[in-house]
Amino acid sequence: MTDSPRVTVITIFFNAERFFDESIRSVLGQSYNNWELLLVDDGSTDGSTEIAQRYAAEYPGRIRYLEHEGHVNRGMSATRNLGVRHAQGEWIALLDSDDVWLPQKLDEQLEILRLHPQATMVFGAAHYWNSWPGSPYTEEPDYFPELGMEADRCYAPRELTPLIYPLGAGDPPCPSDFLMHREMLSRVGGFEEHFRGKYHLYEDQAFLSKVYLTEHVYISSQNWIRYRLHPDSCCAAAQRADDYHDVRRYFLHWFQEYLEQGKLSDPQIDVALQQALHPYLEQTLS
Repeated sequence: MTDSPRVTVITIFFNAERFFDESIRSVLGQSYNNWELLLVDDGSTDGSTEIAQRYAAEYPGRIRYLEHEGHVNRGMSATRNLGVRHAQGEWIALLDSDDVWLPQKLDEQLEILRLHPQATMVFGAAHYWNSWPGSPYTEEPDYFPELGMEADRCYAPRELTPLIYPLGAGDPPCPSDFLMHREMLSRVGGFEEHFRGKYHLYEDQAFLSKVYLTEHVYISSQNWIRYRLHPDSCCAAAQRADDYHDVRRYFLHWFQEYLEQGKLSDPQIDVALQQALHPYLEQTLS
């Protein structure tokens, strides 16, 4: 390992002790070795703080523990941004504390980025994991959602916006699949910290929506992660949330303002945004 890790892995966590160890171990098991792991605590009150501190003590210089001042809870985006501010790597990968990487994840993604130097971000096709040991969903099969768009290619800025959720039909990626250039994160302004509380359901979509507007993004058909489905996951929360349409409306109005302020829109994006807003305009009129 060199003094300056090429990849910084950021794992944010809040009361994550049930799956945390397995997630960390999947980083330690990577075939690519030039990385650092930042375990960023969002004010946990269970045993996950102790788990993170134990790994940081066991792997000094390789794994670091971070927290907000006063051990407060500030939400997912603020906690991701804290990790980004402390990152030393050229590339930044996210791994949520309940997900698992496959061993070749970093190796294969870095090779794609080497072959496509214009790309500042890469992600692939997630394995939605019902069959993990102890899962309450064992009668439900694992599945790989259709991407809904051409894979194994690099998309230019603005191409993806009308094609992929939340404005298009394409399936959105999981944050644990992202590998992205640190300078790109700075250019787009990092994660939107006001997407917290019930609005955290769109915190990754707000970030991705900014990325799609200005960056080249490579989408692969390969699978590198197991996205664990469990009752406390964001995916499960979104499916049962009564606030989903309030959250979506909040996002759409924020994105409309973001486009206007940055003069970043174009006809295809305008059409997709107006179609997404239409149901909420009708509700307002009625």
